[in-house]
Amino acid sequence: MFSSVPTTAARALVALLFVLGGVAKIATPAPYLENMAAHHVPGLLLPLVIALEIGGGIAILIGWRVAIAGAALGAFCILAAVIFHTDFSNKAEITIFLKDLAIGGGLLAMALAAMRPRLLATT
Repeated sequence: MFSSVPTTAARALVALLFVLGGVAKIATPAPYLENMAAHHVPGLLLPLVIALEIGGGIAILIGWRVAIAGAALGAFCILAAVIFHTDFSNKAEITIFLKDLAIGGGLLAMALAAMRPRLLATT
């Protein structure tokens, strides 16, 4: 289903965000751990975040289990918006909040599109 060149290119653009984000967290974890602590999120979750970002990003890139990877990353983006970007007195935070929601929504749409053939087969 997800094998055309334009679709692969689109998936690569989305995957890039997450794979590079996960690699950045490996390279310099301190600022991420500080931000997590400031928002009362246990730092023990950072390895799971890294695994989700890199693993989910690669899965989307190669078209493997896109429904699961897209849904997991979509939920992650929405949670990140709600947990980390709610200082609505700061215009930059509002922008990041809305971008996280938009990316999350796009990933959920990607997941639903990947599930569509299976959903249609059962009706």
